Amino acid sequence: MRIALLCCLLLLTAGQAHALTIAAASSLRQAMPALETAFLQQAPGISLRVIYGASGKLATQILNGAPYDVFLSADTGFPRQLSDQGAVAGEPVVYGVGRLVVWPANPEMGTMSPEDLADDNIRRVAIAQPRHAPYGQRAREALQALGLWQAVEPKLVYGENIGQTAAMVESRAAEAGLIAWSLTFAPELEGRPFNLVDQRLHSPLAMAMVVTRQGEDNPGAREFHAFMQSEAARTVLRQYGFESPDTD
Repeated sequence: MRIALLCCLLLLTAGQAHALTIAAASSLRQAMPALETAFLQQAPGISLRVIYGASGKLATQILNGAPYDVFLSADTGFPRQLSDQGAVAGEPVVYGVGRLVVWPANPEMGTMSPEDLADDNIRRVAIAQPRHAPYGQRAREALQALGLWQAVEPKLVYGENIGQTAAMVESRAAEAGLIAWSLTFAPELEGRPFNLVDQRLHSPLAMAMVVTRQGEDNPGAREFHAFMQSEAARTVLRQYGFESPDTD
């Protein structure tokens, strides 16, 4: 009886040691299932749970003690803030580069340029909330660089994260939006027109990751951190609209 109980306790402890919770930027929602599959082929004993959100909000949750083991941000700024405050184990590492696109709600509108967003026929333009979403910050930068901010700002409607922003366009709550290229890879959106925004118009969307203090002693966190720097992970990310970190 004692041996059976001991075995059960050992199995339970092992299961807990191999459970991994990842806080991921919403721009990764389409890519994560394929990343999970590729990772679990290498580490079959680990169970993954992924929480999506705006990078800034996830960073705040980590500072407040949220039980996340790895943080995959859509930028480098929020992981750097966590590092500066001693909330992570190790320096941020860039694992990919995101792209911003102009996306119309009505496919019949065809490909739109950022300049088209200032047209009087476009009444609502969706972007992610710049306060805590890197894609929202870059959307604002691009519009400012083009001299369009004053014309477009009165039309703006804000998503709490880039996933919600894309949903606002898809549902036609907005007639167009500036969203993550990666989110256009959803099966139901296949064939919908979009236009990549010139990267020179905004700060880079370099995406950094960190292992949190929560995950510091979790072997699975270290394994996933290493996996995200592998060619296998980069291949998956490229399939979903992300560039490798060594791409200029």
